[in-house]
Amino acid sequence: MQRAQLADFLRRRREGIRPAEVGLADGPRRRTTGLRREEVAMLAGMSVDYVVRLEQGRSSQPSTQMLGALARALRLSDDERDHLFHLAGHRPQPADGAARLARAGLMRMLDLLGDTPALVLSDLGEVLAQNRADVLLSGDHTGYSGDRRYIVYRWFTDPATRAVCPPEEQEHRGRQFVADLRAAAGRRSGDPVVAGLVDRLRAASADFRRLWAEHEVAVRRADRKTMLHPRVGPLLMDCETLVTPDQGQQLLVLTPADAETRERLELLLVLGIEEFPTGAAGTPAR
Repeated sequence: MQRAQLADFLRRRREGIRPAEVGLADGPRRRTTGLRREEVAMLAGMSVDYVVRLEQGRSSQPSTQMLGALARALRLSDDERDHLFHLAGHRPQPADGAARLARAGLMRMLDLLGDTPALVLSDLGEVLAQNRADVLLSGDHTGYSGDRRYIVYRWFTDPATRAVCPPEEQEHRGRQFVADLRAAAGRRSGDPVVAGLVDRLRAASADFRRLWAEHEVAVRRADRKTMLHPRVGPLLMDCETLVTPDQGQQLLVLTPADAETRERLELLLVLGIEEFPTGAAGTPAR
């Protein structure tokens, strides 16, 4: 662990970010260049004291989870993220692990969307980042581990995940998930991560086995979904997907499809969060 270099790198990256780039107000009384330490702590989900100790070279070795959170908070590029891992005495995460950190450019777009629900997904359907509006809409989906971090796995193994979708749309939605996973499996032929996920889904769900056997392939770009929200009722959302050139990550943007949904979404943004558990509002409308 190169404490002095790590401290200098974190401090310079913090000072190089404008608050507006991460969705924070840049008021006239701000004296700090870039972000404040407490703002980095808030964005990374860690204590201000730990951020201070990191920047002063007095911290213990940060875990890879903490480094990932810092990389997202500071909007680091892929090269900067790898450099951060090296300075902290860790090997950069392998290809699959690195893909689990939302790209800096997508994070900036996420911040700029403001009150428009949006999230960043991996090609296997893991939610890598969400803005506040999307958390209000569908719950926080960034804290899952194991196979449950994949939306397709939860869809076929957890009835509560399907409950936010009207019964008449569930078959269609399930087919979409399977067809999208089939496309990812084709692109990543021979990848043990994808093969293992498919094998475990086939073992866990008869519905998945049935749909997988039909060999449908489709990468979703645009769609319309109905979401049954527990606080404001049904929401008809249009979904647009922007895919990175290597198809490794996606930015999903959700907009109300009619005036009634627009009013309900505006109400939801005003109400805010009232202590509902992670993922309680349902699965992202992907």
